[in-house]
Amino acid sequence: MVSQEQRRKQLAREKFLRQQQRREAARRRRRMRNAVIAGAVALVVAGGAVSYAAGAFDDGGSTNDDAAPKPTPSKPEDPCRKAAPGKIKPLGFKKEPALTIDKSASYEMKLATTCGDIGVDLDAAKAPHTVNSFNFLVNKGYLDHTKCHRLTAGNVNVLQCGDPKGTGEGDPGYSLPDENLKDKRLRGNVYPAGTVAMANRYKPDTKRGRDTGGSQFFLVYQDSQLPPDYTPFGTISDSGMKVLKKIAAAGESSGQGDGTPNATVVIDKATVAKS
Repeated sequence: MVSQEQRRKQLAREKFLRQQQRREAARRRRRMRNAVIAGAVALVVAGGAVSYAAGAFDDGGSTNDDAAPKPTPSKPEDPCRKAAPGKIKPLGFKKEPALTIDKSASYEMKLATTCGDIGVDLDAAKAPHTVNSFNFLVNKGYLDHTKCHRLTAGNVNVLQCGDPKGTGEGDPGYSLPDENLKDKRLRGNVYPAGTVAMANRYKPDTKRGRDTGGSQFFLVYQDSQLPPDYTPFGTISDSGMKVLKKIAAAGESSGQGDGTPNATVVIDKATVAKS
């Protein structure tokens, strides 16, 4: 016959075993749950890799959309065509060209780009040095085959062009004086959409770098918050604005609002003529 003490010990052992079994069952459930989660994550990663590979090696044939969904593109499709054949001329000049334009006449600069033609009415009366410089450079072929290397969005909405190096460091070898900084259009520290103005090296915090315009310029596709420190010298045509907005709609490479345009913007040929 089992004594009361033996019975108590037996019950205690059985209780301990039940606790151990419950703990082990809980551990198994946790391991299973973690394995399922890890498997799901791995499946998502692998699925992404498979989708990328499938897109990369797609032969262009028709597919069942339900069975093989198309991957989302990482950036908008380039809206521009291939650049015309030709090379950038390695030009440099020691000093600003002599003033030869007629300040009382009207001039038009036409940028025949891979994205479409952008016409610019030049303001020779208010920015004679700048307009004269572009007349000189363009007739030398300085802008031909150059890329517009920068697109910004946000408070400042511009496409920047005019650098044969495509790095933001290029210049023609000479500098231009700042002009037309009191233009009535620049009220409230805003460069309105359609404005064409010069880039320069002016630093407002140190107030150094005046009169440092060269060949780089920017085209404003949407009103931009900028102090009047950049020579406004032209206005974009209505048809040119449509081209510019198409370029802007494709975005820029950094995703941060300041980078290389996703559109391949190359100036195939630039011309300046009296209009």
